[in-house]
Amino acid sequence: MKPANRTFALGSAGVLVTATLLAGAVTAPTASATTGGHHGKDREAVGTAIAAARAARAGIDWQDCPASWGLEKPIQCGWVTVPVDYAKPHGKQIKLAVDRIAHTGTPEERQGALLYNPGGPGSSGLRFPRRVTTKAPVWVNTAKAYDFVGFDPRGVGKSAPISCVDPQEFVKAPKMDPVPDSEADKRAQRKLAREYAEGCAERGGALLPHLTTANSARDLDVIRAALGEKKLNFLGASYGTYLGAVYSTLFPTHVRRMVFDSVVNPSKEKIWYQANLDQDVAFESRWRDWQDWVAANDAAFHLGTTRDQVQAKWLKLRADAKKSPLGGVVGPAELIGAFQLAPYYDAQWAPAATLLSEYFAGNPQAVIDAAAPDLSDTAGNIAAENGNAVYTAVECADAKWPTDWRTWDRDNTRLHKDHPFMTWSNAWMNLPCATWSTKQGPPVEVRTGKGLPQTLIVQAERDAATPYEGAVELHKRLKGSRLITEKNAGNHGVTALVNSCVNQRVDAYLLRGTLDAADVVCEPHAVPKP
Repeated sequence: MKPANRTFALGSAGVLVTATLLAGAVTAPTASATTGGHHGKDREAVGTAIAAARAARAGIDWQDCPASWGLEKPIQCGWVTVPVDYAKPHGKQIKLAVDRIAHTGTPEERQGALLYNPGGPGSSGLRFPRRVTTKAPVWVNTAKAYDFVGFDPRGVGKSAPISCVDPQEFVKAPKMDPVPDSEADKRAQRKLAREYAEGCAERGGALLPHLTTANSARDLDVIRAALGEKKLNFLGASYGTYLGAVYSTLFPTHVRRMVFDSVVNPSKEKIWYQANLDQDVAFESRWRDWQDWVAANDAAFHLGTTRDQVQAKWLKLRADAKKSPLGGVVGPAELIGAFQLAPYYDAQWAPAATLLSEYFAGNPQAVIDAAAPDLSDTAGNIAAENGNAVYTAVECADAKWPTDWRTWDRDNTRLHKDHPFMTWSNAWMNLPCATWSTKQGPPVEVRTGKGLPQTLIVQAERDAATPYEGAVELHKRLKGSRLITEKNAGNHGVTALVNSCVNQRVDAYLLRGTLDAADVVCEPHAVPKP
């Protein structure tokens, strides 16, 4: 889940290999669970089986990736065809972009393909094979056994991308201060949200009503079949955990190994309105963690020796940018877009502190460079707008949202009082769902389906984007799962960090299928240094 600017995906890294042909017989799958409230095989389940059998016969025509995709050899790219509407498997089709890099070990070591989703919704997974080409040590062992496979989910990037507004208009700045000073400010933001929803309806096309997590899970099963894999090995991060949870509910007998990293709360009561409110509380806590760290390193940053002193500096920068946008383009909204990286990722603690320090040392240009949009980056702006469009479309379609503004106003006014860093920014980004044009929900009831093997959940205790309670809830719902908690840590995304307590257990599960007899609590990874 990604509030505010929603351009984040967990980083990837990993050993140069030679691509080999993927092979393997596959039988037509049958979904053993259905979407919310139905019983027996529904039309979408039958449609998925038809599409998967068709994909298994067709396979994937792997080729060198187009130069414009920025994916170096020996990574290869291809396409998988899926129906827009699984209730009509012979109707309109779209192509999903996929890529892969072959395992680095011996033929005997190979255990199949490992598919990855980095979150969002709206993020591309095509950079996943670069964990191998860039030789990230955390993934060396896993890469020996698995072909790393990434993909763009439906609507994203290369996979029939959708749009809600003109990308250049989308990135223009400065935007309105997300924290309203008056009822007039709220009315203006409501108008913008309504217009955004209308833009999605106008520009989203035939795919818009079918951009749901359940359909992306069905797509995942078709990709599995196209790869020639009888069962799915999957690593999901952030929203990717919800995609994995829905897949495991719809296709429990198709799961081989599944790792959930930084977990979205799968409760139907949380998807998605309440989940975003919970996120606001968690972001405030993690923002304070960052401020404590900055204060403890005052010798490096000179921003104060207490959290309150650091917060005062942030509020002063914010007030300055509101009064007169920095460089004419960086106001409070753009500042949040830049500084929210710190609550997301520990690796951004020092860069964010340095920006604030530079500003009070008389160098506002550092903040401008970090927070201002680059109107010349046409491709980047298209990707940013597309990611935001898919985020909105999926969350709006997955579940019903409050349509009464008084509900939004009450809940966000209450939360903002003690959790001001992210609350209103998050509210405005999700408010298009209040006036969404297509069917909403119900979400899938995530549960343990018959035949589901043991799965692994990994979660930082103080994660802002996906609060810890989500991992506990998923753990309850997936019987036999194991939960690894990284205590006193809050990085969004744990499996890619260096922490031997976590890394060894992820390897053991993916390579040997072994899990601890009970849940595990790990010490935190190393704290960043200024």
